[in-house]
This record gives sequence, structure tokens and C-alpha cells, in this order.
Amino acid sequence: MGVRFRGWGIAVPDRIVTNDELSLTLDTSDEWITERTGIRERRIGGTTQSLGALAGRRALEDAKFSPDDIDFLVLATTTPDRIAPATATLIAHELGLSCAAMDVNAACSGFVYALRVAQGLLETGSRRILVIGAEHLSRWVDWSDRNMAVLLADGAGAAVLEYDPQVNDLLSFVLGADGGGADLLTCEHGGFFSMDGREIFRRAVRVVVDSAEKAMQAAGISADDLGLIIPHQANIRIIQAATQRLGIDMERAVVVLDRYGNTSSASIPLAFDDARNNGRIKTGEYALLTGFGAGMTWASAIVRWS
Repeated sequence: MGVRFRGWGIAVPDRIVTNDELSLTLDTSDEWITERTGIRERRIGGTTQSLGALAGRRALEDAKFSPDDIDFLVLATTTPDRIAPATATLIAHELGLSCAAMDVNAACSGFVYALRVAQGLLETGSRRILVIGAEHLSRWVDWSDRNMAVLLADGAGAAVLEYDPQVNDLLSFVLGADGGGADLLTCEHGGFFSMDGREIFRRAVRVVVDSAEKAMQAAGISADDLGLIIPHQANIRIIQAATQRLGIDMERAVVVLDRYGNTSSASIPLAFDDARNNGRIKTGEYALLTGFGAGMTWASAIVRWS
């Protein structure tokens, strides 16, 4: 059997916050932020529900499917709008879906985790799955904290996957988690995000490289075979370090964090949609999706674009 991508959609808030605007209230500058993170601006606003629903609607339109065509909705988010119910159920209702819906929280690895869940559902009888990565991170940011305020942003990306007996877009997955690193990046109930940036950098590069190499091995390809690497958009230095260790030119990396910032589980679908719209991913080419996040979690997948 196979799994095929049939449609993509994204949603970002209208409000653009530039580095210069942040420098008005923080001890920072556009040069400082850009040099250390690669981020020049980010989008702020909306809710996880509103952004996720808009991205999901656009993915359905792109796939030319109706709400009745979807068997399951899987929402990857680390910022649900409520503790209960799951935000996936609210999005499903807004989209007019009449199927099962659930949240998956693997932080910034969440979209690839959700793809793996969708693949399993399609292998066991479902026909079409809507996968969404959506985040309202700005709600949990202390805007006086320079370390976090310059990084996190809001957005959503969605994909429709369909069972296909002849074509398979998803060739391999490598997922993992280490709860021993839970305190490196955290947000308590009623609190704000905080992190140990230096240790996150060290571990992130290691797990991205390790999981990516294992995913390529499982798919029977090498780094030379990749058309693109579509990484989690956390920090340009992490992307540069990981691609260098994998032997992949930065020209093959899709980077959108300069425009969107770190949108956690929304970042990989935002980058994938950008690559698709700009003709960067060609039919038959291989792409590596790879991310890491709080938990710590990590996830890599090999896609062959059909």
C-alpha cells in the first residue's frame, strides 16, 4: 500500500512584528537577532483553532475534497486553545467534518509525528486524513524576555493524505523522545516558555543528524540523493550545523524562518508549502523532513514527491 499527499494549505496572521519593532521594547537589534537566529520578522495573532481551520480549509480546497471525504483529523500542536476539549474537535466542527479528531503534542516534532499517525491510520482502513500543525505560541511568550520573544510566532500548515495502492510518498520514519531533557525547553500551566538555548542547540544538532541518517538508510538513499531538506525552522545556525554534518549543501535547505520565525509544529508544513509553491520540489525527488522539540522529541521522514 501507499500514502499520497493530495493537498496543502497554510495560514499565518496578518500582523507582522519586525526585529526593529521588538528593539523598541527589548535590549536587542535587528542585526543581533538576524545574526544569531536568522529571523527578520514573525507573524503574531489568531488562535490555534482559527489558524488551523484556515490552513485545513485551504488544504481541502487544494486537494479538491469536501469535508465528507475526510476520515480523521490529526492536529499537531503544543499550544491548544483549551486544556479540554482537544482543539482538533473545534477545528473539525468549524470545517464541517463529521469524523474522529484528536490532538498530538510532540512540540516542534509534532507535524512529522502526526504524519506517522496518519500513515498508520491509512494502513488500517482509513482513506483520507487531514493533518494540521497549528500554533498560537505568542500567547505563552513573556514579551520582556529577549531570549524567547525574538523566536516564537504563530501559524499553521496542513496536508491531506490519501491511501493509494500504487503510489507511496512516505518512505520512512525515525521518531524518538528523551524525557531526561524535559526541562531544557518548557512551559508550565499559566506560565511562559523558557529554554536552555546552548544545550538545546547541542542536542538538537545531534538528534537531527542521527535521525536523518537513519531515515535515509531505511529509505535506501543517501544524502546525495536528496533534492531538498525541509527542517524545523528554529534557528539558522542549527540548520547550518545539521546540513554541514549531513553533507548537504545549504542551497538544498528550505528556510522560511526569516519571514515566519519559530512556529513549532507549523514550521515544517509552512516550509514544505513554500517549496512546493516555488517549484523547488520536483516529481520523483526525495525530501528529508526533520525536526526536534521540547520533550525532547525528534522526528525525521523521507518523502518521495509524486
